[in-house]
Amino acid sequence: MSDIRVRPPAVNVPSVRPPAAAALSPVGLATVLIGAALPLIDFFIVNVALPAMGRDLRAGEAVLELVVAGYGVAYAVLLVLGGRLGDSFGRRRLYLTGMAAFGVTSLACGLAPDAWTLVAARVAQGAAAALLLPQVLATIHATTSGPRRARALSLYGATAGLSMVAGQILGGLLVAADVAGTGWRAVFLVNVPVALVGLALALRTVPETRSERPAGVDVPGTLLLAATLIALLLPLTEGRAAGWPVWTWVSLALFPLLAAAFWTVERRADRAAARTGGPAGDGARAGGAGGSGRVPLVPPSLFELPGLRRGLALILPFSIGFGGFMFVIAVALQQGLRYGPVAAGLALVPMAVAFFTASLVQPRLVARFGGAVVTAGGLVQALGLGLLAVTVARGWPGLSGWELLPGMLLAGLGQGFQLPVLFRIILADVPAERAGVGSGVLVTAQQAALALGVATLGTLFLSLEPSVGMRDALVWTLGAQLAAVALTVGLSLRLPRSLT
Repeated sequence: MSDIRVRPPAVNVPSVRPPAAAALSPVGLATVLIGAALPLIDFFIVNVALPAMGRDLRAGEAVLELVVAGYGVAYAVLLVLGGRLGDSFGRRRLYLTGMAAFGVTSLACGLAPDAWTLVAARVAQGAAAALLLPQVLATIHATTSGPRRARALSLYGATAGLSMVAGQILGGLLVAADVAGTGWRAVFLVNVPVALVGLALALRTVPETRSERPAGVDVPGTLLLAATLIALLLPLTEGRAAGWPVWTWVSLALFPLLAAAFWTVERRADRAAARTGGPAGDGARAGGAGGSGRVPLVPPSLFELPGLRRGLALILPFSIGFGGFMFVIAVALQQGLRYGPVAAGLALVPMAVAFFTASLVQPRLVARFGGAVVTAGGLVQALGLGLLAVTVARGWPGLSGWELLPGMLLAGLGQGFQLPVLFRIILADVPAERAGVGSGVLVTAQQAALALGVATLGTLFLSLEPSVGMRDALVWTLGAQLAAVALTVGLSLRLPRSLT
């Protein structure tokens, strides 16, 4: 098994080097992976609990959409800032802060007396997740190297993918179990003891790392990035349930303007910092920090790293398809096939098992076949989705979990061959000094794409269902996801055959 390295452009490396960080122990790695799992599980865990929430809180569809969207948008908007704060104040410190805040906000979600309180608590929970998650990848990146980093990133990829599937499985089990009469509230309350364990372990096993000359908060960049992501994600996630009011179209029209303004402001700051020797110039490319002037939140020069650029182009369509599939399949299983929460969760177990298995074996395959592993994984995933579409078309509405198993198995296997490799490709060239920023960019892209997938594929499915029926709506949506997989496969052909 070998570490992925894609050679970056030649740059002048500053002479100042940060002190070596303590190595991350196996227990420390397991601890930070808890922090990776919790935010991703909670993005998906509510999917199977929404019907029970609606009945208990007397909430309409638009408010329930906000329970999902409030978390996802706050999470995506603040991830890069969370990475920057970890670089500045210490990644262990921000990990502990984020874990504690996640536990408190989870408790607030579980005790919410009404729907709007739950929405507010979910927004706060998303903000806590944004503090927590970037520190995981940044800590791994700053405390490991070579084969140890490759193994750690493979385990991170396995944890991330498994968490996204396990979220819906766990949600179904908890709702059905009705632990101590808590019903749907258990999907949030279960986080509290896990967060306490995570805090106790992190205090003992996670080393502190930070940038030696940290940059301050880029206020204009932070505000523009937040406005850009909100302008895109909020109307797409809330628009259908709200009946597409005028504000949704105005917001979508503003999105490209805000995105252009964000990129222009960040590029100017990047160039100014480069002229003065600041971190957005040589530092963003080679690990320096400090300098004068405002340091951009997302340095455009960071995208000169070929691994980061190629990997992000691949992870966007992958995550859009993944997020949309998980939302749509939850609705189809419960409302279309009349599965209960447990049965709906168990139908996803083959996908979870296959994903985890593939994640563990793919490092050896990458060492031998390089980027071809991503291409092969996309083809296997496409075969699984195609098989699911055929199974649904022929057997609806009497499908059993056993009939869905082959398609789920292949889809999970293909996803497991792709996602961990993409994480490694994206972070391979990011210097340890900029680990927080690089991790923030990665998880922001992934989270925004997951939310975009829920919004776009979910809207397609729910819009088609009244006119063509749930079976055909599901088949059409699986076809749309196949198009995203085809894009991933096509882009993967540009990856080097040897990723060493």
